[in-house]
Amino acid sequence: MFYVYVNIFRVNKSFIKFVTDFGPLAIFFYYYYNSDKDLTVAIPPFIIATLVALAIVWFLEKRIPMVPLIGGILISFFGGLTIYFDNPVFLYIKPTVINILFGLALFFGKYFIKEPVLKKIMGKSIALTDMGWDLLNKRWMFFFFSLAILNECVWRTQSEEFWVNFKVWGMLPITFIFTAFQISLINKHKINE
Repeated sequence: MFYVYVNIFRVNKSFIKFVTDFGPLAIFFYYYYNSDKDLTVAIPPFIIATLVALAIVWFLEKRIPMVPLIGGILISFFGGLTIYFDNPVFLYIKPTVINILFGLALFFGKYFIKEPVLKKIMGKSIALTDMGWDLLNKRWMFFFFSLAILNECVWRTQSEEFWVNFKVWGMLPITFIFTAFQISLINKHKINE
């Protein structure tokens, strides 16, 4: 029976990745909009779904990638603080904290590991010149800091419902568009192997 599950995983790896990435978010939206937009009702299933998704990834791959792991820890931490203190500010600042952490990792990484962090993470999948890695690293660093500032502006000036929708339907497309704009830099500094 175990071999059947392993074979199903191989066939549907992209589907399982999609479900583990976006399933917790779908569960959050379901509970949020079916509870008259109450974060305290939507957060516990969101945390549980996130932890289940991480467990599935670990079970199938015997490892959890760093970004989803950090995300899961921070979702649980800030979601728990939101529930405990009955204050949504903790959940509002989670994207700010995550983006600042990623930005700082890219900023300080070069000084501690002597090369851009993105090269460490993506160096096996993309071959770029050192200048290309340096530029890409700087762009992503500024992008993460910009997202942190944008999140702060939105949650401080808009309604909770607007922020919830912006977090998914605003930040996600902004990230995809920014990523698409990096293709020309990657092509310019790509090393042909």
